[in-house]
Amino acid sequence: MTWTTADIPAQDGRTALVTGVSVGGLGYFTALELARVGAHVVLAGRSPDKVADAEKAILEEVPAARLERLLVDLASLESVREAASSYADPLDLLVNNAGIMAPPYAESVDGFESQLATNHFGPFLLTGLLLPRLREGGRVVTVSSQMHRVATKAPLGDPRAKPRPYLRWLAYSRTKLANLLFTFELDRRLRAGARRVVALAAHPGYAGTHLMANGRFGRSSGGVASIVDAVNRRFSQSPAAGAWPTLMAATADLPGSTYCGPSGPGEAYGTPQVVGCSRLARDREAARRLWEISEQATEIRYP
Repeated sequence: MTWTTADIPAQDGRTALVTGVSVGGLGYFTALELARVGAHVVLAGRSPDKVADAEKAILEEVPAARLERLLVDLASLESVREAASSYADPLDLLVNNAGIMAPPYAESVDGFESQLATNHFGPFLLTGLLLPRLREGGRVVTVSSQMHRVATKAPLGDPRAKPRPYLRWLAYSRTKLANLLFTFELDRRLRAGARRVVALAAHPGYAGTHLMANGRFGRSSGGVASIVDAVNRRFSQSPAAGAWPTLMAATADLPGSTYCGPSGPGEAYGTPQVVGCSRLARDREAARRLWEISEQATEIRYP
């Protein structure tokens, strides 16, 4: 049976926090559809202007939307801690959507490679800090990528060691593998702790967001960046469609550790369905080791 956004049940009385909500991106369309069906949506992002723009755009389409803003830079552990401490209300859904894709080598303020910091350590810490606020029946959805299949090993080395050589796409693929290892390990730990909270993951397929141009050039317009962005959008599905697997994982009646993605050829586009992942993504020993490294790197011990 084909899943569509018409299958999203009413979300009245539920609160969802979505990271990475810049207008036109996957997080924006995730937040928009959740607001459309009645959820109170917390719009989380690092740029005050972009979060405000997302709020304005959603209200233009859904005037009765219940929204609030939360500033957080996932590349900074201090920023994540400050954001989590400033948010005290109960949650029903956390969507770890924000991420960066294949930028030149850079280190975060905490000394981690920027993609590992933003795509994994930041969400790991944010989830751990907000987990006590998730109500029974809640869920955590983390956005991964088909690029996780490119990774031949998980990022299990010293997280502050500079890779030589630095291969930006390989580094990106490892962070997307880390998203799945984290999701499946989190779900196992939640079940073992007898909490009625589940963790799921999703990937958007080939979605025409600004992520590729932003990653390569630090911008989505101007010179070659405009060309790359235009070509990407020409041959991909819309960002709105790219958000469908996330929305399915966030709202459909699915068990923990489910992974959702598009149903078309190569899982590049199409309506969402439950999909598979690489064997390495299901490696329990790699997940356990990554969890230990992540707790040490972020200085958190999950409840």
